[in-house]
Amino acid sequence: MMSNMGSNSLIFFKIFYLIMLLVIFILPHYSLEGYSILENTTSELGAQSTPNAWIMNVVFVGLGLCSIWAGWVFLGRNWIIKLILLLFGTALIMTAIFHHAPIDKALPHSLREDQLHSLFANITGFSFSVFAFSLGWIAENGRHKIMAFIIVVLAPILSIMMFSEFTENWRGIWQRLIFIFMFGWMIYAFSTYRIKT
Repeated sequence: MMSNMGSNSLIFFKIFYLIMLLVIFILPHYSLEGYSILENTTSELGAQSTPNAWIMNVVFVGLGLCSIWAGWVFLGRNWIIKLILLLFGTALIMTAIFHHAPIDKALPHSLREDQLHSLFANITGFSFSVFAFSLGWIAENGRHKIMAFIIVVLAPILSIMMFSEFTENWRGIWQRLIFIFMFGWMIYAFSTYRIKT
């Protein structure tokens, strides 16, 4: 039976997931002129010198904190996987502290801050893949293992598509799909998976 703390953490995680879904599709209409849901990423929604960027950055922080909280309760004594999750959540929060360069490079911005954002975004992606693989490894149900390993493969494929010369014009869509699948799977896993302790 799930504890009250575990139940509360999942409620907050689900709330922030729903907020994320609204923000990544509605905020673009209130961002810099020329922002495109198809071509521009969520990082560019939270970019330097960008109107209403704080909204996307609050979502990054909320998702980072909620994933750590919900996962910490769920994982019990699996300390190594907890540390991987902590790295993931912390790196995601850091992407909200160090902001991407604006889509209009003529606007004032810090190249160093943009580089730090990219560094933490890469750490977020890598640590998520390691976390998903690790959770699949300790999952007791075969279907849950397969689902975790599909996520492990899907996340980097979508990331590659963001930067491929053939599909980069859709990078805004690929990144949104990463967020939808990644956090949707995490909520599902923390709600339903049975794991080895």
